[in-house]
Amino acid sequence: MRRRYGDSSVTRTAVFFVASPLHYLAARRVALDHERDSRHVLVCYNRVIEPLIREADWHAVVGIPWPRFEPLPGPFGRHRRILQNLRRVAEAIGRAETLVLHSPVFDTEAVNYFLRALPRMTGAAAMQARILPDGLLNVQRYPLSRTRRIAQRFRALRRLVSPMLHYWHFSGDRIGTDASFVDRIYVLQGFPHRYDPLRTVTLGPLAELAEPLPAKAVIGEVEPARALVVGQPLVGFGLMSETDRARTSQEIADWLAHECPGPVDYKAHPREGERHELRESGYRVLEIDEPLESFMARSPYRVVVGCCSTALFIARQIYGPGVRIAAFGVDRVHFKGAGKRENTLALMRELSIEVH
Repeated sequence: MRRRYGDSSVTRTAVFFVASPLHYLAARRVALDHERDSRHVLVCYNRVIEPLIREADWHAVVGIPWPRFEPLPGPFGRHRRILQNLRRVAEAIGRAETLVLHSPVFDTEAVNYFLRALPRMTGAAAMQARILPDGLLNVQRYPLSRTRRIAQRFRALRRLVSPMLHYWHFSGDRIGTDASFVDRIYVLQGFPHRYDPLRTVTLGPLAELAEPLPAKAVIGEVEPARALVVGQPLVGFGLMSETDRARTSQEIADWLAHECPGPVDYKAHPREGERHELRESGYRVLEIDEPLESFMARSPYRVVVGCCSTALFIARQIYGPGVRIAAFGVDRVHFKGAGKRENTLALMRELSIEVH
């Protein structure tokens, strides 16, 4: 996927590396509010979201395969894929005096090599790097482990074969928030974080409702208030037992029948397959060809319910205080990582998400 157009006289180019709907909406918000005078180049390294991208909103859109999962055929496939990706992105950028690279994480071979290579390939005299928000991953810090620091050193060996592949080592948080090349960290409104407040910038709403939410349904209304249940692969990802999943799903259904009787939509997680772990009889399965975040932004719901999906937190930002957001079964989830349960619950309390 590639699209090029726009004013070639613009000397500042903002490049956005995205792999999820949240990344995409955040990138668009940054482009509109903080990079208005720049050319906007979107780099998508997850094909799942390619059909959802509005190419008319960008000066250039480039799809690049993830080297680790889609290496080129033959020897050194990952190495050659990285070089190919660099060339494709540099071609889309063209000539630039200043580059501003945005990514949710910089400790990855899919993005890190661009930091040093792109300025050389585009003639840019200056480069800045900035962090895009990634939902719950930004609630706590993820220090680089010894294994990851060693991996950085191994990635640097590619430079012996291809001088363009100069990996930029850094320490501290693996996202890159402590790295010397990062001068700004974008965060979501209302989401707590542990980053230096002097380096953070809070984004405005990722999307806004075109019309206010309807009043609570009453007898005689033609269209009663709808509820949205957000699916999650709890058993599939080993986060919950089958017994606990069934119990959580039933609790959601019972609560909705009492608090928001009426139509219920179910949005399956992309990795749920056909299982639909939190879906009960009578729910309407949403079949949409756009990110859930943008769908919610133009679809009024009275209630949004789930377990511990990031979508619950994004729903709070999109809908504001006028919508009830409720989480069920959080105490039954087997969280991976010390302190993550406590951080998740603290965030829910801070964002007025009801915990049942």
